[in-house]
Amino acid sequence: MTSFRVNGRDHDLDIDPDTPLLWVLRDELHLTGTKFGCGIAQCGACTVMLDGMPRRACVTPISMVEGREVTTIEGMEGPETEAVRAAWTAIDVPQCGWCQSGQIMSAVALLQAVSAPSDEDIDNAMAGNVCRCATYIRIRQAIHDAAKVLEG
Repeated sequence: MTSFRVNGRDHDLDIDPDTPLLWVLRDELHLTGTKFGCGIAQCGACTVMLDGMPRRACVTPISMVEGREVTTIEGMEGPETEAVRAAWTAIDVPQCGWCQSGQIMSAVALLQAVSAPSDEDIDNAMAGNVCRCATYIRIRQAIHDAAKVLEG
């Protein structure tokens, strides 16, 4: 039995401890905002927060989340999240949208750690989040815009 919290709700699941967190979220808990992209932690589409830090759910066995807090895109809230979502919408960041939940999770984590990120900060924080539509310039601009909103 594995016990953990997802988006503020407790869960106790009797599941193979090697099952990737991604499949537990999608198949067992029906939280489908976290996407499968590559299965080897290279694309970032499956990014969630594990105890407040970005983590690739496709390679995180459920045994690693025992007693911990998982936050998916469905459970993200707070000023950084709202600023990122508004900036994403304002400049139409998504095209196909597949990578966007992972991109947003990483962007929020960056803004929680660095209030006024440089281009280099953004590039480093977003490395490993692949966008097949190549909206990287808009992603970077949206993060800068969200930071400005958060500054006041």
